[in-house]
Formats: sequence, C-alpha cells, structure tokens
Amino acid sequence: MHSKQRFNRLRTFCLTLAWCVVGLPAWAGGNHAQASYRALEALPELSQAPRAAVETLDSFLRAQEKTLEALLASQEAWAMATVEQYPALPDAQAFVASPQRSDEARRQAFLAALRVAPNSKFALFLEPDAKNGDASATGNATLGLTDVSSVPAQHGSIHAHKRFIPLRAGELVSPLAVLATATDEPDYGLDTFLWEDSPTGWGKQWGLGPQPFGNPGSAAASQTPFGMGFFFEDRMLYSVAPWAKRSLVQARYYQYASLSALALRTGHDYWGWRFAGLALHYLQSLTQPYHTRLAPGESSATLVAYNALARMGLPGPRTARIRAITNQRLLLDALQTQLLTPSTKALQTQDKDTSYPEWNDRYLRTVVAAQSAALADNAQRTLLETLPPEWVAEALIDLQPQDATMRLLPDLLAQDPTRRARLQGLVNELMGNFGAHSRNAVRAIVRSGNRY
Repeated sequence: MHSKQRFNRLRTFCLTLAWCVVGLPAWAGGNHAQASYRALEALPELSQAPRAAVETLDSFLRAQEKTLEALLASQEAWAMATVEQYPALPDAQAFVASPQRSDEARRQAFLAALRVAPNSKFALFLEPDAKNGDASATGNATLGLTDVSSVPAQHGSIHAHKRFIPLRAGELVSPLAVLATATDEPDYGLDTFLWEDSPTGWGKQWGLGPQPFGNPGSAAASQTPFGMGFFFEDRMLYSVAPWAKRSLVQARYYQYASLSALALRTGHDYWGWRFAGLALHYLQSLTQPYHTRLAPGESSATLVAYNALARMGLPGPRTARIRAITNQRLLLDALQTQLLTPSTKALQTQDKDTSYPEWNDRYLRTVVAAQSAALADNAQRTLLETLPPEWVAEALIDLQPQDATMRLLPDLLAQDPTRRARLQGLVNELMGNFGAHSRNAVRAIVRSGNRY
C-alpha cells in the first residue's frame, strides 16, 4: 500500500514538474549561432570549403525530388527501428515525387514528410558573426525576427533583438556563416505546435500524438520534446513518468544530417551546410545538463516527499522546488550567454575531439546525452554553491519573467572573482563539450557527403 502511495505521489510530482520546468526553448540562452561560429571557425572541413551559392529551398527540392523520396523513406525506417516510442509517419504524409506539381505543393509535401510547421519560412538570410562587430551598423543586417520566424509574435522570443543579413539566390557565402546561422533556426518556428493537442490544424494531422510534456499552449514549450532527451533517469521515475522516454531529438538530428549529406553529395552546397546547421541544433541542445535530466540533484525519494507534503495541504515546498529547478536551468543558460566570450578557448580547443567513440547513429544518446546527464548533478551543485540562494535554492522569486534580476548577473560575477572562476569553469566544460561534439558531427556529415 505504501509503495503504491509513493508511486502515485512521485507520478503527480513528475507531471507537475513536466508542466512547469520544461517550458523554455531547447537552449534558452539562444546562443547556438555565436557559439557555433567560435567552435567551428578553424575546422578545415569548413574553412577550406569553397563559398556556397545561395539557393532557394524550392530549387533544391525540384532538383532532387526523386532522390528525396527514397531518402525520406529511409529516414522513417531508421527512426522506427532506432527511436524509442517513435510515432510512425501517417502514410498520407510520405513524400512521393511528382514533377508536375507546383513549387508550393512540393515544399508543403516535404515539410509534411519531415513533420515541421508548414508555415516555416526558410528565408534566405545570415546571422552576423558578433566577433566582426555590429553588422547592423553597416546597414547590412536589415531583416528582423519576423522576417525569418513563423512563431506568433504574441508568444515572444529570446531572439527578438536579432537582426539578419538578407541573401539573394546565386550569391556566394561562407559555409561557416550558413551553418552557424542555421543552428538557431529550429527556434524560428520549425518545431512549434506540432502535436495533436497543439492549437494548430496541422498538429492534428502530423501523427505525433499528444505533447508528451510541457504546456501545449506555449510556443516555446511545444518545441521541448525535440530538444530534450531524458534517457538516463532511474527506473522509478520512468514507471511514473513514461512520457519522459518520449523524445524526438535523435530523429530530428538524423533527418537533417542525412539531408545535409545528400545536398553536399549532389552539389547543393548551400543546403548541405544549412541542413548541417539544423542538425547541430539538436546535438548542441543535448550538451545542456537540464535537457538530459528532469530534476538534477534530486532523488526520486525526495520528489515523493515534496509531493506528500503537498497532498497534506503544504504545497509550498513542492512549488519552491519546481521553481528552483526552473530557475537553475534559466540561470545556467544565462551564464553561458554572459560568459560566452571568455569560453572561446574552450569552444575552440580540439584536444578532446578524438577521445570520443567513432561517430555512429546512436552517438547523440550514448555519448552526448550520457555525458550531459552525468554532469547534471555537479552543475546543480555549482549553481547552489555560487549563486544567491533566493534564486537557486530557496527560489523565493520566479526568474523567468524578471529580466531585471537576470541583468544583475554581470555585476554579481564582477563582484566575486572566486565565484566567477568557478562558474566559468562549469561553462568552459559545457562549451568544450559543445565544441567537440559539434566538430565531430560536421566531420561525420562531410564524410557522408563524400566531400573529402
């Protein structure tokens, strides 16, 4: 009887935690692109590659339509065999070559087969490299977020401040810039509202089922099952929270990585590098500890205790714990934004690249996510021991909407060199993993594309 009660209490806590904690984009710091510039700028596969001719998505799809039919079918077979609890693609959405149809119809068929938002823009643009100064001051960065993103404006975005450089078909551009720009692109609406219970018409057609965790009404939360993978929780947690096993992060990476290899192999370099960047977005998200562990530093027994108190009419401890976990995740993202420039050396150092197993189709899970999950408890401990307890332990305030509080971080870091050094060490470790796995992924994609 007691074990059943414990089970039910843990289940309730996990459901509440899922709703509240996983409500932010895959990496809320929004720094995939700038971190990718630094991590990949010295990689020969990119630095020695010729400049790529910009091409519209319609042009690529038209040229490779028959090949794409076979590739997307093979992607589906791979996902069915590899991804746990993978929801099969409805037969009606399988991509079938039809040269006579319009470009618009072909593009919609392609997006339906990938199961991304059909209003995704796939505009032609670059995000400027911040190391080269403020590109907007030169008059080049003339596009805003609404020009490249399909996320409804009322949902807001951590990318709202960004400005982009428009491109024209036929223009020659840097492979590094194309790839780095694309690492942020899934946050621009590709993975938004795709579920059966999403407030969209297409979500009911895509066959992905109900959203496994997070608030279905939130644009940011609807993306999280594509950018998180809780592969290393204990058996008790899985027994009460089977939804924690549902993740499409591996499937998304494989889709875009194999599309990249096809594009590079067939001479469509622009889309080869852009698809590579899209793939890296998902790998890079798994380098974040709060994307691979649901509640770092918390045992199942502790979660049961918090929920038991709530059922006795004392919800305060449970509410504070959920808020603390959310704050910790948000602060770790913010720290990586604040300390990105000082972590450049960690991003660029290639000493560890060859220490990892040879690339394979399960690398994201068995190497990247496993490493990140193993780091989660230490990451939480570092945050608890270095940041104000009212932020990360007692969680007296909810940091999500309080931008003013987050702006105190630079002053906090400047006041205490010891505190800053310890947090910088944590960020360096995460950025070192981010860089090494990103480079290994690009090397694998390029080999698959028969480029070198």
